[in-house]
Amino acid sequence: MAKETSDKVLLVGVGLMGNTIAQSFAMAGIEVVLFNLKESSLQRAMGRIQSGLQTLVDSGKLTEKGKEETLGRIHCCQNLAEAAKDIDFIMEVVPEVPATKKDMLAQITAVCKPDAIIASNTSALNIFEIADIPNPERLVIAHYYSPAHIVPLVEVVPGPKTSAETVARTVALLEKAGKAPVTMKRFSPGFIVNRIQKAIGETCLDMIESGVVDAAEIDRAVKLSLGGRLPIVGVVQTLDFQGLDMLLDTMKNYGKVYSFVEKLVEQGRLGAKNGHGIYDYQGRSEAEILRKRDELYLKMFDYLKEIHAFDPV
Repeated sequence: MAKETSDKVLLVGVGLMGNTIAQSFAMAGIEVVLFNLKESSLQRAMGRIQSGLQTLVDSGKLTEKGKEETLGRIHCCQNLAEAAKDIDFIMEVVPEVPATKKDMLAQITAVCKPDAIIASNTSALNIFEIADIPNPERLVIAHYYSPAHIVPLVEVVPGPKTSAETVARTVALLEKAGKAPVTMKRFSPGFIVNRIQKAIGETCLDMIESGVVDAAEIDRAVKLSLGGRLPIVGVVQTLDFQGLDMLLDTMKNYGKVYSFVEKLVEQGRLGAKNGHGIYDYQGRSEAEILRKRDELYLKMFDYLKEIHAFDPV
């Protein structure tokens, strides 16, 4: 029988990500132990957490009572064995240096429960090749995005030996903490968002380097188009609105055809225009689908204008 979700977690690492992840758990009512050998590092982390909570209070997202209750759920510890005692979920948030990760994971497994889930917040490293731990079925990646107490997404990435129970328990805990976990089928460098960001970033840098457009104009163009559309239709569903038959023609012109798109077109799944594409539109007409999309676009762009989101921060 699968265990219940944890009501207490251990964060090993108190840098920029560690403290904001701790804040995220504590705000959701989950007890948090923060481990670091240095008292000064723990004090700095608590200072950042207090500052982050105060911003939420000043923004009307949290009450003073809620702030104090959150701080009361965070406990600092300088002894790893003591910190890991009776903890079912441990998250490693140390620097992205393979040797550092490997050493810390070894230290954790030497003192934690044999069935405790060990999650790494690595943003790119193949922790499953780096780590040498007993019971590797309990090792998983849970990658947050900064600031973790505000950005909902956590990418959950299993390794070749990660058990289905470990993934399920991790997802359940993240949902309990108010996050929106997205689970990959297997490890792939860059996971989902960083891989997309890398492609976008390199394209923008290429345009700046070649002198075809200024940096500020790139950001303005993205904010006035993709920036407002992506929260509504994402990247993939956008292709359904383009039309998969048109997409296939474009692919052929560029000389790179994705077989799954070709197969969908052969099946007559052309996108929003006929109610079936990469997404299934549940029998709705094209007019119904477009109306819903356009209403959401109008609300999004009106709001972005209202908050002056198109201006530089």
